[in-house]
Amino acid sequence: MPAVWAITSIVRKEKIDCQSSLLGSLIPACEDHHQEKEWGSFLEFLQKYERAAVSKLGLHEVYILPCSKDSKRGFATVLYKEKVPNLSPSQKCDALAEIVSFETSSPPKIIAGEAAMSNSDLCDRISPEQRYPEVNGGYSCDLKPKEQSRSSDRNFVVAHPSYLKTLGQAHSCWIFGAIAELVDNSRDAKATKLEVAISMIYSKISGKDIPMLSVIDDGRGMSHTDIYRMISFGHGQSEADDPDHIGRYGIGFKTGAMRLGKDALVLTQTANSRSIAFLSQSLNEGKDNLEIPIVSYRRIGQCMEVDTSVHNEDSAKYNLKTIKRFSPFDKYLIGEKTGIFKENGTGTQIYIWNLDEWGSAYSLQWEAGMAGGSSFHHGGIFIRSKRIRSRPGQMSHTVPLDYSLKSYLEVIFLDPRMKIYVQGALVKSRPLAKSLNKTVVENGKVLGKSIQLTLGRSQLEWEQANCGIFLYWHGRLIEAYKRVGSIIHNGDCGRGIIGVIDVTPLMDDSNGQVWVHNNKQGFQDCEAYAELENWLGKKVDEYLDKYVDKIQVTKGNTQYKPDHEWVQCDKCRKWRMLSSDFDSKTLPLEWFCFMKPFNGRCEIPEEEVGSGLITISTKRNGYNIKEPSESRNSLPEKATSQSEEICDGKLSEPEEDDVRLSKRQRTRPTRSCYDEKSNETEEDDDELLAFMRVRSRLPRSCKKS
Repeated sequence: MPAVWAITSIVRKEKIDCQSSLLGSLIPACEDHHQEKEWGSFLEFLQKYERAAVSKLGLHEVYILPCSKDSKRGFATVLYKEKVPNLSPSQKCDALAEIVSFETSSPPKIIAGEAAMSNSDLCDRISPEQRYPEVNGGYSCDLKPKEQSRSSDRNFVVAHPSYLKTLGQAHSCWIFGAIAELVDNSRDAKATKLEVAISMIYSKISGKDIPMLSVIDDGRGMSHTDIYRMISFGHGQSEADDPDHIGRYGIGFKTGAMRLGKDALVLTQTANSRSIAFLSQSLNEGKDNLEIPIVSYRRIGQCMEVDTSVHNEDSAKYNLKTIKRFSPFDKYLIGEKTGIFKENGTGTQIYIWNLDEWGSAYSLQWEAGMAGGSSFHHGGIFIRSKRIRSRPGQMSHTVPLDYSLKSYLEVIFLDPRMKIYVQGALVKSRPLAKSLNKTVVENGKVLGKSIQLTLGRSQLEWEQANCGIFLYWHGRLIEAYKRVGSIIHNGDCGRGIIGVIDVTPLMDDSNGQVWVHNNKQGFQDCEAYAELENWLGKKVDEYLDKYVDKIQVTKGNTQYKPDHEWVQCDKCRKWRMLSSDFDSKTLPLEWFCFMKPFNGRCEIPEEEVGSGLITISTKRNGYNIKEPSESRNSLPEKATSQSEEICDGKLSEPEEDDVRLSKRQRTRPTRSCYDEKSNETEEDDDELLAFMRVRSRLPRSCKKS
């Protein structure tokens, strides 16, 4: 039987056609006490005023009659109409009395809410005499119902509304993880533009303006089937269609939305349909079972009409009325939001209100920003507490990624292609692998699976005293600033060293097991993860030994420019490599491949990241060419440093900000370089003597002949 019976009209009992045949008794499958109360009130109304409710069941017209006054069994009698010869008024009265008298018997019970039955199943519940009554001069038919052919017992799973609060606890440690779930859905929908903002809206329930978070994309949207799967509690995702698909468990939207606020409305549109879904804790407060209203429309010409293939118009009207009652959305606001899709547009809009609270305020803090202002005046969304997440070996207290949504979205994707706006300001994506200095690409195998690690030094992370590995899975950031190897115990050892790795092949095994937490903020404790930690630790220590400890660059005025500058085309979304000495900040906000300095076309393939050169382009401490009267106490240290670099043959070409030596200071190798057997004291004396000779006269090669 259908789960919802639409009542088309209420008629007097005596107007019922006497030739209507008995179908059985109707017992509702009430979800909570409220529905039980409503059902009782409905039967009392029919009984008090001697009325019958008229509904439709397939091709039949169905009458719902209350039980007799002497019986309080909570069920109603169901009759269905058939074509029979006209009867006289007296015959009608006799037949009606016979039907009503049958209410005290035990007709077959029909539970509302069962799965829809086929016509043959319906016929099995009705005897042949009921389907084909014989009329011999007067009305007579066998009213004994056929025995029920199957049991009406079912195994149902009831989802209590408190389960919504439980889902929100998946992101209890970090609220930005909830926003990331919604961003993932937009990326999976192939969106090219995503807007995240918090604005004020008037709530008729609260009687005041309240903040509402909106996440709007221009993806492909969702059909009724898609949105039904989205609000369902878990589903499988096949990787056959899109191996880069992030969603796997079917709970991301629910865990994210319920962490951010108590109520969420989804408005989505495809090329041929439009749907509205309402996931609300306020609506389900005090209920025993979860109710999620959905209204779906289909495109007919240039109009959107109720999709009667998924629900009838009465059900759609009821759901829409419920949404308007428990949300700030009325028909005008819904119409305004659907206008965002424009003509034949697609996409998904998510609105969340009754946001999570932090004391007397909200967990999220937002700034609207100034229209037309510089980047300094752009708004943003922040975590109010601005607390730093706990990580092994973490020493820095400056980690904007932990409390600034812009900073997090800059690095959330390994290969960023989607334009993301926060409070109306464009987020400038920062592909970490393309913004490193002294870049090294390490290839290896862990448990027989190939992985690739990109290591280098980041100027921004150096200034903030951060370091660690960024681990991505299916192109999505799962873990940031993971310290491995020696940098776990020595906070300043790997300062500014950043690694980037995609661990998808390692964390997705051949048996379909995914070693990623369902909140996508960490990895499970497994063999693959343990072996990965060991491999990363070895590679980081090798990098430190080879490129950091040996050079011993001091902190003062250090500038670690990337090996190459990168800029993204606003049309093809490809990253273009520029020379390292080019300042990308001078480029316009909207840049395309045909513009300077690339001067190319969008069809040109994107270049890959390679290993960079190891150069020293920093000012040295303790020497200033503007002060010739420098104390001699610092001269031996300078000479020693310069001599060691010459002996090793690794002195790079001086740049503009390098220490420039005068002609008298450009020396040949000191005597200590040739006498390796001398002890440490003799080496120091020889170096000092050699340096004094440099200061006293020109080298032999510079003497005039």
